Amino acid sequence: MWTLAKWLIAMSTVLLTNACGDGMTEIEPGVSLALAQSRAERLSELRYELRFEIPSRAETDISAQASVTFELADTDSPLQIDYAQPPNTLHSLRVNGAETEIDWRNEHIIISPVSLRRGQNHVEIAFTAGSGSLNRNPGFLYTLLVPDRARTVFPLFDQPDLKAVYRLVLVLPEAWIALANAPVDTVGSLDPGRQIWTFRDTTPISSYVFAFVAGEFKAVTRRIEGREMTMLHRETDAAKVARNLDAIFALHAESLAWMEEYTGIEYPFSKFDFVLIPGFPYGGMEHVGLIAYRASRLLLEHSPTLVEELNRAQLIAHETAHMWFGNLVTMRWFDDVWTKEVFANFIADKIVNPSFPDVDHRLSFLVSHAPAAYAVDRTQGANPIRQGLANLNQAGQLYGAIIYHKAPIMMQQLELLLGEEVLQEGLAEYLQEYAFANASWPELITILDRLTDVNLAAWSEIWVNSAGRPEIAIGSSAAERAAAGVLSASDPQGQGRAWPQQFSVLNLANTETQLIAVGNENASVLLDWDEPEANLNTFLLNADGRGYGLFAVSSRLFEDWHLLEPVAKGSLLINAYENTLNDPRADMLAYALELTRLVQREENPLLLQLALEQLASMQRQQLSHDQRERLTPKLEDVLWETGIAQADQGNKKLLFQYYSGIAESPQAIRKLEDIYTGSVVIEGLTLDENERIRLAEILAIHMPERAQAILNAQIDATQNPDSRRRLVFIAPSLSADATVRDKFFQSLSSTEMRATESWVIDALEHLHHPSRRETALHYVLPSLELLEEIQATGDIFFPSAWLQANLATHNSPDVALLVREFLQQRPDYNPQLRLKILQEADGLFRAAARQPFAAETP
Repeated sequence: MWTLAKWLIAMSTVLLTNACGDGMTEIEPGVSLALAQSRAERLSELRYELRFEIPSRAETDISAQASVTFELADTDSPLQIDYAQPPNTLHSLRVNGAETEIDWRNEHIIISPVSLRRGQNHVEIAFTAGSGSLNRNPGFLYTLLVPDRARTVFPLFDQPDLKAVYRLVLVLPEAWIALANAPVDTVGSLDPGRQIWTFRDTTPISSYVFAFVAGEFKAVTRRIEGREMTMLHRETDAAKVARNLDAIFALHAESLAWMEEYTGIEYPFSKFDFVLIPGFPYGGMEHVGLIAYRASRLLLEHSPTLVEELNRAQLIAHETAHMWFGNLVTMRWFDDVWTKEVFANFIADKIVNPSFPDVDHRLSFLVSHAPAAYAVDRTQGANPIRQGLANLNQAGQLYGAIIYHKAPIMMQQLELLLGEEVLQEGLAEYLQEYAFANASWPELITILDRLTDVNLAAWSEIWVNSAGRPEIAIGSSAAERAAAGVLSASDPQGQGRAWPQQFSVLNLANTETQLIAVGNENASVLLDWDEPEANLNTFLLNADGRGYGLFAVSSRLFEDWHLLEPVAKGSLLINAYENTLNDPRADMLAYALELTRLVQREENPLLLQLALEQLASMQRQQLSHDQRERLTPKLEDVLWETGIAQADQGNKKLLFQYYSGIAESPQAIRKLEDIYTGSVVIEGLTLDENERIRLAEILAIHMPERAQAILNAQIDATQNPDSRRRLVFIAPSLSADATVRDKFFQSLSSTEMRATESWVIDALEHLHHPSRRETALHYVLPSLELLEEIQATGDIFFPSAWLQANLATHNSPDVALLVREFLQQRPDYNPQLRLKILQEADGLFRAAARQPFAAETP
């Protein structure tokens, strides 16, 4: 029998279905920009009370309840609550105290206007929590909800500008412990084997930084300068933990103190903890009061390289800076996700400087950012820093090297333009004005505009809203004396764009530098030197490393390597590599041999690693088979002999890492086996468990007849249970049997097999090892065909990592043609994923184009 209430609900459903053309927000999957804007106008004073009952077995369902309270400005239309799980996981719905029929459509729970009221509303939902973004593992779980994954776990309004207060209750196995965004309020016992953890209210935070972690963890708590911090970890090697603890806590404390001093704002949240998670898919994630890290990024092995230590410090500083840039002030919509990342990365480089007084930090900034940014901006898939976003379910595609690495270079240029004090003043005003709220990049530009006469809107249009890089070259000027040169900047896309920037030019004829500003009204600059005998081949463009573009370079400058400052050496290496890649007729083998000679004499760890990275990339993909055969024996000998002779243990470890990665000859593999078995001990080289696992994986690939025995022995010897699970997972990718490898690759079409994404990437790299290139060709097309599903089901960095792992070793014209045809046959393919493919296939395209010229190399 129909009651009046049921009739009204039915009628509102009919109206809802048919009224989308009458001003109602369309019900579509994800969170559209239109829906987000509509809800931001209607909703305020959000509060979530969440309860999750977590069993010890990862296969068992999690019962959950959500209580949502909010102020509603009007009842003119239905309200969409985001919930990206099947409707059969919803068990009951109460709206303002009344039991309500569940209406779930296109990833949303639809609340009829009949059930709503102007002012405060209260919605209660019982459901089975989605497990995907709870990342359940044997003995522990953790949330990872960026950018829109909260809606895959519980019902909510999942958009960054609807900040809310969260109160969390967890029912856990009695052996587990937990941390969340806010401090623990109470811990109590339930029936035998279970306990209940209640956490205090959070400050208003965005849904993507809501988090909790629970499981069998070890806790370490320290108080530094009055602030208590707790770290959770699962490492079984107590010596490794003890060796790293002081540095980990000190770096966090130093980062917090630096941020408070720089911004003038005390740490804005109620607590500050962090958790080290094995296999975590990112380096770190800035959950409010609960930073999550990949354990291996903080727990370093014996004798870490300088770059590993710097990377750890920068990662900690980056995630700490996010507490202000991203968490205190959050982007309004994810098209400005880059703003939180650029501030965190740019400032992280400043934070770590005092901790490493002996490091050339301009060089560190250069090698950390320029190569990664150029790796995208040189491609046909280059994207601007700021990109449009129609739906939050596509937000993960915006992440990449441009926002993490080009954007800090842009900020460096902005700081040069404004001055350090003006930029700092503007950022502090930005944080104070929008604290606990949301802001966009134009709002920061408005603040900075008040502090300068520079037209920042026009400046930003090129740097932030434009893709690509300028080409900067130098030539003689017939109108001037012979010693003069004309430096010119041009747009390779022919659009007449100019990137306003400052950098220096070094003339090695007289070791003088000249500061250059290009890209405003001056597309070219006259270089005038006192020495009339100056030769254009002695100019090093971008000698201070601050500029951005494809800078012309002469290979003759390597003859004067000893005269260069470290940052100039770094700039020369980057310029030379970029120009070598850019010219399909360039003599890549000659450049590789130049780097091989350089490795023998360079002691600076940052320069040494940069040269080794370039060598590894060329050997892995860019060199032809014949060139590779000519380079590898020479490179093996140089890396081995130089590593043995190294007094610095960090450099010794670095050289060994690259030696083991490029080793191919029987002699080199025997040396690795001798080190692995312990029959050869190298003074100053200590291998911890994870390094031994890596060595076992390398030996399994190069010694196929013994692969299974090596892996079985290493699995038995591995003490850490999480490391053992990883090795068991990837073992089929190391099999000598191609049919086993094929079956493993085919299994990756299952979402469940891709649950731990870092393991998947490791396995794919084994499948596509250069020595297996021919047997891995048939994986390329299926990997491309899976990409849309990878994007829909994976975390934000997974699509790019998936593509890179599947393409990074291939160099044949046939594979290049396959990738191009894949895109040509799909004219309506997702535009952002098309860019990702073009970015990650760039090395393949360049290597394939180079092949006809390989035979010409002397």
